[in-house]
Amino acid sequence: MIISWNTTRDCNLKCKHCYRDAGHKDTRELTTEEGYKLLDEIARSGFKIMVFSGGEPLLRNDIYDLVAHAKKLGMRPVFGSNGTLITPEVARKLKEAGTLRMGISIHSSTPVHHDDLHQVAGSWDAAIQGVKNCIDAGLEVQLHTTVTDPNYDDVENITDLAIELGAVAHHVFFLVPTGRGKDLEGEMLNAVHYEKLLHRIMDKQKQVDIELKPTCAPQFMRIAKMKGMDMRFTRGCLAGTSYCVITPNGDVNPCPYLPLRVGNVLETPFDEIWAKSPIFTEMRTMDWGGRCGTCDHKEICGGCRARAYYATDGDLMAEDPWCLYRAGVADVGSA
Repeated sequence: MIISWNTTRDCNLKCKHCYRDAGHKDTRELTTEEGYKLLDEIARSGFKIMVFSGGEPLLRNDIYDLVAHAKKLGMRPVFGSNGTLITPEVARKLKEAGTLRMGISIHSSTPVHHDDLHQVAGSWDAAIQGVKNCIDAGLEVQLHTTVTDPNYDDVENITDLAIELGAVAHHVFFLVPTGRGKDLEGEMLNAVHYEKLLHRIMDKQKQVDIELKPTCAPQFMRIAKMKGMDMRFTRGCLAGTSYCVITPNGDVNPCPYLPLRVGNVLETPFDEIWAKSPIFTEMRTMDWGGRCGTCDHKEICGGCRARAYYATDGDLMAEDPWCLYRAGVADVGSA
């Protein structure tokens, strides 16, 4: 089980695709003591992987204390960061606090697209240096790439860059248009390119030793199965079943791209929200609508709940509109 806590909306960048519309700190964000309490409740709920993200989580002055508390509770503290603030000293302190892996955003194999997406010149170079500083400090690194039309042909090159830098994984995120990402809706991959890229990533996985994982693309499980690949993952979309996200002000959402308020940890303990929420209860039935409900890969995929929600103006349980397999075009990606 994995959970993300967007610890702050504060950020030193202004990324065009940011689902949290980060840039400035919220007027009400969880305090250190509230954060400790939240982590206690998360641990009681059985979560093992604790993702500290933002905004930029390294802008929280108490981040090392929060990491240490999560580690003390037996969880695996990991990060989602833009990487630009990771000096050698920051990397050392993260390691000492108990951080086990840093996820760092790298959206292109050269600076141009990355810097344009982050809207800060030099952010690619700074992030690459952050990767190197982590590895020098003995911290595992995985690269995070949000894919849209401009970097569609660059994904495998970024995987090669990850290997060159010494990263242990490359996770490829497929844009869901929420937050500032709504403005990039015209750059989203179409369904055919989506399917083809999933095939490309799985084919690349056969060639490299590091872990490749599409995110917000649960159909990769079906494609991996069809290619006879043995994946360590059990399901595609985990939203509401073994994953959720907590926002800076304490709201609980099924996933970062699905800003549906399930509860708030300042009003109700998280472990109670996780166990008793009617929304989570419904999602755990996996009684999906449309072709998701009758698909022979239903148990390992689940469809993207966020895309289903947006495509239907609010039906979490609807079919995922991007899946061509259910439209009878299963071999498009291997063509």
